Amino acid sequence: MSFYTKKGDEGTTGFLGKERVKKYNLRMETLGSLDEANATLGLCRAFVCSTEIKEIVIKIQKDLYLLMGEVASEKEIAEMYRKINPENTIWIERTIDLISHKTSIPSEFIVPGDTKGGAFLALARTVIRRAERRLVELIDSGLVENQELIRYLNRLSSLLFVLELYENQVCGKGNQTLVK
Repeated sequence: MSFYTKKGDEGTTGFLGKERVKKYNLRMETLGSLDEANATLGLCRAFVCSTEIKEIVIKIQKDLYLLMGEVASEKEIAEMYRKINPENTIWIERTIDLISHKTSIPSEFIVPGDTKGGAFLALARTVIRRAERRLVELIDSGLVENQELIRYLNRLSSLLFVLELYENQVCGKGNQTLVK
């Protein structure tokens, strides 16, 4: 088995289906942002103090792989890869509610970087926001149909913000705000 195929040497790549597209294709850009988000979440998991947050993050990472499967599939076979549904989004909402009861939400903007884990959670949130913007564009162009993917990513960015606050608290740090 080889770790390279040479098929992309001409600037194209394949996804789930038969079609090959340019590497700068919107679907590939979206997948790249989701992949980057997942890698950033791996950094979060490696650096957060809280075991509870590590468990939440690994579930998110697994969900993102499922989400990527649907985004990577041609429209005709997307249903086979549709794994993200309202229950996934509800899980995020419940997790936000659970964690938000354990920490306080500052009334001012916070400055990321009070802890390593918190800083990586802030970074993951920004990458998820970019992936969300690309996904909206994909859905608006008719290449992906599942609107739940947008809701999932939208809630996920909120969850990552709450996790950042909680991580800083668990590690014994406050949240630096713009006013302080």
